[in-house]
Amino acid sequence: MKYVSMKKSLSITIFAIILASFSANVANAESIPEWVKNNALWYGQGDISEKEFLNAIKFLIENGVLIVEASDSKYPKNIDATVIIPNGNSDIDSTGFYLPLNLEIPTNTVVTWVNDDSVPHNIQSLDKLGKVADIFNSPPLNTGDRFEFNFEESGVYNYYCSFHPWRVGSITVE
Repeated sequence: MKYVSMKKSLSITIFAIILASFSANVANAESIPEWVKNNALWYGQGDISEKEFLNAIKFLIENGVLIVEASDSKYPKNIDATVIIPNGNSDIDSTGFYLPLNLEIPTNTVVTWVNDDSVPHNIQSLDKLGKVADIFNSPPLNTGDRFEFNFEESGVYNYYCSFHPWRVGSITVE
């Protein structure tokens, strides 16, 4: 039973890839040939073997009918490297943590902090002992102000707001 479920899941996934590939190149899903739809269905129902189904997918790829783009990066090309300081972040009882609390980015990415709170904040980088480090440190940021820093080296960078020291965050650079 588990094998059949896994097989159906694989079939649906491959069909979704085929559908996305055709949809990206053509305006409507009706352009997907019936034989592609049928092969996905037959594989999901167990009417054709996994080898037959994978050979059909291989044929589509080798003949440029299905184009699969591989990426050697876990990050999207247009990564959103923004950290929001949400409204209420200054209140010690608030759950208004930095959004995201830990931002993961590749090297050479510019991170932008945006103060959406109603009171000023700052961004102070911390060393491994929790002391302010001279890596990236912002002036006071009023509501709507932004602060940017380009992370050129990998590592984990912790920071906090010296006005509200209970608010801490981190940037992981790989």
